[in-house]
Amino acid sequence: MCLVLIGWRAHPEYRLIVAANRDEFYARPTESMRWWPEVPGLLAGRDQGAKNKAEGDPPGTWLGLMREDKGRNRFATVTNVRNPKDERGDARSRGALLMDFLRGASARHPGVDFPGPEKYLLDIAAAPDDYNGYNLVVSDLESLWWHSNRSDAPPRELAPGFHGLSNGTFVGSAGVNPGEPDLTAPQPIWPKVRGGVIELRAVVESDPGAVDRYFTVLADRTKPADAELPDTGVPRLLERRVSSRFIADAVHGTRASTVLLVREDGSFELAERTFGLFGRRKGTVSFRGALDLPA
Repeated sequence: MCLVLIGWRAHPEYRLIVAANRDEFYARPTESMRWWPEVPGLLAGRDQGAKNKAEGDPPGTWLGLMREDKGRNRFATVTNVRNPKDERGDARSRGALLMDFLRGASARHPGVDFPGPEKYLLDIAAAPDDYNGYNLVVSDLESLWWHSNRSDAPPRELAPGFHGLSNGTFVGSAGVNPGEPDLTAPQPIWPKVRGGVIELRAVVESDPGAVDRYFTVLADRTKPADAELPDTGVPRLLERRVSSRFIADAVHGTRASTVLLVREDGSFELAERTFGLFGRRKGTVSFRGALDLPA
């Protein structure tokens, strides 16, 4: 993923609202959002192009929702941290971070006593070089946590409100109460994150169930002025090309836009639009279901 916008306990009728764009090379083998027959209860996209998976591992994913009984539900999503000088060919696939959490089992924590979001992030934070740079968001639908292995900050629980992240090493956050600052972060906030969070909050405040309005937020192709661009170590021209919320290009761009709404009564709706070269629409899938949510 390259843009994730989150409303967490930001509306009395909604536990979790997510609007996210996955940016990737068009040539990378990918399957759109679906239920996984080999992992019962898992609703996620399938990244078939991941390298360095452990033998026997299923495909990785970039965003997923795990539905289990007895309140053992899980949500996770990931973005990479953009820094071409920091990419290792032998690092484990970032998609495995999600699969370990969503499946509730990993090499470090086999069995039924798999830890919750905080313990999981503390565990992987102890080995930051196992993976290339990432931002990881995980939740058991009771609490929501974030961690980046390229940040000096420890894993952090995200407060009720609005949050946004892209390919930097931080989260931009805004509160739920009118009059609070639009967005705060420990570093200069990328324009796509700032604008995305502000517009997400506007949708949640006025019409939180309007799936099409979230897709409109994600579809913005406006490029900011050069003075507002981050410096992530790539050429300035490339920095400009990937600066909009929705990226439409010939080789690399937004492959999928995903909207997830989880209501306080446990019902959920997930919709995904997929795209090809130059942002051409390829298809849409949608799913509805129910979760046993913790109070």
